[in-house]
Amino acid sequence: MNKIYSRFLIPVFLLFVIITAAHALSDPPKPNDQIDLRVHEWGTFTSIAGENGEAVSWRPFGGPTDLPCFVDRFRNSKRDILGSVRMETPVLYFYGSRDSTVDVKVLFPKNVITEWYPKATVSRTNDAIEWSDVRISPNATAEFPVEPGESHYYAARETDAASLQVGSQKEKFLFYRGVGTFALPISAKAMGDGILVKNLRADAVPGLILFENRGGKLRYQVAGTLRNEVALDLRSQQASLRPLEMDLERILVAEGLYQKEAQAMIETWRDSWFEEGTRLFYIVPQHVIDSVLPLNIQPAPAQIARVFVGRMEVITPSIEEDVRQAIAKNDRPALEKYGRFLQPIARRIGTKSALLDSIYSSYVERASSCN
Repeated sequence: MNKIYSRFLIPVFLLFVIITAAHALSDPPKPNDQIDLRVHEWGTFTSIAGENGEAVSWRPFGGPTDLPCFVDRFRNSKRDILGSVRMETPVLYFYGSRDSTVDVKVLFPKNVITEWYPKATVSRTNDAIEWSDVRISPNATAEFPVEPGESHYYAARETDAASLQVGSQKEKFLFYRGVGTFALPISAKAMGDGILVKNLRADAVPGLILFENRGGKLRYQVAGTLRNEVALDLRSQQASLRPLEMDLERILVAEGLYQKEAQAMIETWRDSWFEEGTRLFYIVPQHVIDSVLPLNIQPAPAQIARVFVGRMEVITPSIEEDVRQAIAKNDRPALEKYGRFLQPIARRIGTKSALLDSIYSSYVERASSCN
């Protein structure tokens, strides 16, 4: 009887082991399977509001000192890529108490990833990017690549994040950019001396700020959380830059960034965020980030924070008139202040000129200076 029982018990036990192993392989990682790693990410979604308030298509060229030439580029140029949103400088930071290795994959469905560093595997359609065997070294002192001249790129290194290595390339973060067309959570329409801002989704949009730089005179208004719609006044009191930077830093930290990360983000975009023009800043809701940019890290980290700032340019009647007058006076410096947004502004007012063509061509050449 014992022999019969044993013969029955052994196959049952083996079947139990096989089933248990299969479940372990198919189930997603549980919290106690996660590694001692925290991941923080920041980035910017830049857009231009059309006459109806929603984002319009444009050519989001980069500038001459935008990125160092060691950064990899799609087709070595972005000049022919149209989109309604420029996904600017998402960077992924890693924090841990010991050395570890992870695989990282970011999807950008139906859109285009245009730049990245370190070396990565990019999908055939450039809508996905993957870094394999990312070595994370919290205690390493690494020398990162630097090139002569200024760039938006380097300020992002000023954090306490761990050093990373992919292959032979070392960096303080994983970096990528892209151009896409997808629904944003807000619209912004110029209305007389104000801006009507609408929330286009069910979830609240936190951290809304209106900013204007007109001939060096700065104004801004902190509107807080946008739930439905709000009218913001462009005639608000003039202000200096430092209080605005402090408000932005406070908002970014409240959303999950470390203070040094928030400071690095503001420093990265100081010359761009506060340039000539009128724009809204807002925090992109988490579900929008996760749906537009699904992120997968294996082994799974214990914590992930993703904080993206939406930047929406608003072409006000005052800006339209300034551009008209500058074209009439052949005032190239006045037009160049609007940078990559000049072409959408000129298109809005239905104006063409040899001067505008010359400025566009010059900008494209500078944006492609690494070719």
